[in-house]
This record gives sequence, structure tokens and C-alpha cells, in this order.
Amino acid sequence: MGAVLELAEKYWKGEVTTYERHPFAGLEMLEEVAERTVFYNAFSGVTAFDTDDGLVIVDTGTFFNQEIVFQAIREWSKARLNTAIFTHGHVDHVFGVPLYANEAKERGWARPRVVAHEAVPPRFDRYILTAGYNGVINQRQFAQHVQWPTSYTYPDVTYRDSMSLTVGGLRFELNHARGETDDHTWVWVPARRVLCTGDLIIWAVPNGGNPQKVQRYCGDWAAALRRMAGLNAKVLCPGHGIVVVGEERVRQILTDTAELLESLYEQALRLMNEGATLDAVIHSVKSPAHLAKRPYLQPVYDESQYIVRNIWRLYGGWYDGNPAHVKPAPEAEQATEIARLAGGVSALVERARKLAQEGNLRLACHVIEWAYAVAPNDRAVHEARAEVYGRRADTETALMTMNIYRAAERESREKCEVPKVS
Repeated sequence: MGAVLELAEKYWKGEVTTYERHPFAGLEMLEEVAERTVFYNAFSGVTAFDTDDGLVIVDTGTFFNQEIVFQAIREWSKARLNTAIFTHGHVDHVFGVPLYANEAKERGWARPRVVAHEAVPPRFDRYILTAGYNGVINQRQFAQHVQWPTSYTYPDVTYRDSMSLTVGGLRFELNHARGETDDHTWVWVPARRVLCTGDLIIWAVPNGGNPQKVQRYCGDWAAALRRMAGLNAKVLCPGHGIVVVGEERVRQILTDTAELLESLYEQALRLMNEGATLDAVIHSVKSPAHLAKRPYLQPVYDESQYIVRNIWRLYGGWYDGNPAHVKPAPEAEQATEIARLAGGVSALVERARKLAQEGNLRLACHVIEWAYAVAPNDRAVHEARAEVYGRRADTETALMTMNIYRAAERESREKCEVPKVS
């Protein structure tokens, strides 16, 4: 057993938690997980299958580590890349193919084929159209500079519902399922009993809410996981996190994740059907208590409340049930009126600090944002805002939540020296 499988065992037993070592913090190592099959553990997972007619690779790495992945695969096998399968079009899964294509050209091999769902090309088109926006939100989400890619390897072959490929005598069954994305593919290799889930499994609360990204599909996602659980796979290679080995463990992670999604979905829809507002829904729906300690369902990236918001967005649109929000006054006008009622901006600043010190950070954030909307260049406002969001970030576990608050804190710390507005 090598380092990858050792870490997998420690994760499963709770000897290492996803709070101590985030599931996206890969080892940058690969290990054989089935006959002629390796899993490369990095920020995003890469699974490679050796066949009698070259390699088949499910996901090929992200734009910032594609060369490292390529070299690791080449140390394991010198066989040509026959086919690359993209589980979806996210930029952390679809890079590196040109490295194999250049190699093929130099050696006189056939160019590698790329296979994906038919919705992947439109995703790439959208990414090019919104490159600036994606760079901004991903910089905030991951708390580091992101130069969003604008060049992609489009698939040579696409499919709609399902597709079977045979390469070198080995069959690969591709299945579409809307989940984290609308273009998702999960791959089943029955002869080796290996299941590649893509981001339908990420060793954390499913990324089904993500407040800065497009629609997710909770119900379809759960149904796909249930279907996978019936395959009796022996090895599960996830989109993020560590490999899962053993029929019982594979079935458990699939069914537990499905149960979490189903519970959120059913609770949210029931409340919506009863006429509840979005505010009532997001503060009423709760995750099943018996899943709270599962090592692979911790809120270290996304959160259940965000998933609930996405369920509302899918079925309820943007109206949240508050009629004042249909055609609202500008936030600055609302905040100015609140400040007048409170006795001025300084009263809001003082109150936000007191709430934060008392631990009521949710309310403190609202109050300081009112002050910020009225006086966006006031040093005292920024000092208090940095304090409030710094405290808030310290209490969070989900990476995307934490980094949104850190971005606000950083923004105000950088502006603390701006002179007060007279």
C-alpha cells in the first residue's frame, strides 16, 4: 500500500479529517488502485486505464498542474493516449490533452480522441465569453489570483444520455447526470469494477450550492448516486478527494451522499409547496443528524444551506417571497434611512462591533454593510468591517464561505487609510 491508499484509509477511519487536510489538497502522487489502473491524487483526481490499444484517461488535470500530471502518467506508462474522457467541463478537469497530442505528433501516433457530454462545448463557449467574471469570482473563492483560461480542447465525440466505448478490449460505460453541472458524466468500467464519479463525489458536502456559480441539480444528482450504488463497484475514483476502495465503503459513500441531497431536496420542496418564503426555507431545512459525522460529508467547501438556495433557484426563480424585494430601492438609499433611524453611521458601526463581540456575527454583518453602503470611504467603517468579517471568517469551515468573508475583510483593510468623507 502506497501513500495514496494509506491516506485513503486514514481519511475513512477519521485518523485524518478533512478539516486537518482539505480533500482538495492532493498528494500530487499516483497509485495503482486496480489492475492496470491508477488514480492520481491532486487538487482534482485523474484516473488512467491501460488497455491493449493505449491509455484511456478520465479527466486530465487542471490548467495549473497539467504538466505535472502528464509527467506522472508518463512515468507509469509510455503507451499512447487513445481516449480522454471529460467528466464535465470545469477547468480543473479538462487540461493536458495538448501535451499528449504534441507527443503523438512527434511519434507518429494517432491524435488522442476526446469524449464528453454534448453540453461541454457550450460550457467552454460560456467560459470564453465570461472569462473576466470567472477570474474575479474564482479569485475570491480560492483566495488567490486566477488567470481564467480562454483556450480549451473541445471534444471530438459527444453523447446525450449514455454511451459505451470499447478501447483495447476494455468497455467504458458513460452516463449523463445533471448534478454539480448540467454536463456531467460518470464512468463505469465493469471489467475492473472501477467507478469514476467526477465531482458527483468530492469528499465533502456536495458542491450543490456554490453561491457564485450557475445552477446545480440536487434531485438528479441523488438519483445518479443511487444508480451508481447498485453497480457493486470495488473502487471509486472521485473528482476531488481520495480514492475509496471496497464494495461496502463505495456503496456507503454513494448512498450517504444521496441521502443528504434527497433530504435537503424533499424538505425544501415541501416548504415551497406550503408557500414558505426563501428566508423561511433556508433557515428551516436541516441536514440529517446521523450524517453529520461522516468523514466524507463535512462542510469544508460548500454548505447545505447553499444547496437549499439552489433548489429554490431551480424551482422558484429569483423572487424570494418578500414583496419589497420585487422592485427594491437602491441599497444605499435603504441603508441611509436605516442610519437616520439609528442615529447615524457611527451608531451602526458601534452596534456592529458590539454584536460581533457578543458572537452574533450574522447580524453584525448586516449592520456593518448598512454603514458601508452609506459611507463607503469612511475609515472607521472599514476598520469595523474588517474586524467583523475577520471574526466571521474565523468561525467558518467551508472554504468558499470563509474566502468570501476574507475578501471583504481584505478589501476593508486595504481601504482603512482612505480619508473620511466630510
